[in-house]
This record gives sequence, structure tokens and C-alpha cells, in this order.
Amino acid sequence: MEQNTAKYIILAGLAIVVVGVLFYFLGDKLKWIGNLPGDINIENENTRIYFPITTMILISVVGSLLLNLLRRFF
Repeated sequence: MEQNTAKYIILAGLAIVVVGVLFYFLGDKLKWIGNLPGDINIENENTRIYFPITTMILISVVGSLLLNLLRRFF
């Protein structure tokens, strides 16, 4: 395994930890995530189906913007 690949895996792990800490400490302020208009939630007696379409689009756009900014500065 190349050294660059190992660095990317470590950075991805750190990013996951940072997001987890944010959700842990700011979870009560982030309740709007997953409840946006366009997120599909179907509930029956025995089944619950959830499609967070709008939330995933928002996360994708924000992630793409952050990665593009990081790529330009580094």
C-alpha cells in the first residue's frame, strides 16, 4: 500500500470522528437534518421506509464544495 493511500485513509477516519463528535455535542441543534422537504418517510404498522433524498443532495453539494476548496488551497 502506498504511503499516500494510508494518509487518505487516516484523514477519512479523522473526518468521520469529527462528524461524530459534532453530532454528539450538537445533536439537539441538528434535528432538521433528515427532516427536510423532499425526504420521503413511509410508515406502516410493521414497516418503516425512509429515503433522505434532499438531505443526501445537500450533503453531497456541501461536501463537493469543501473538497474543491481544499483542492484549490492545498
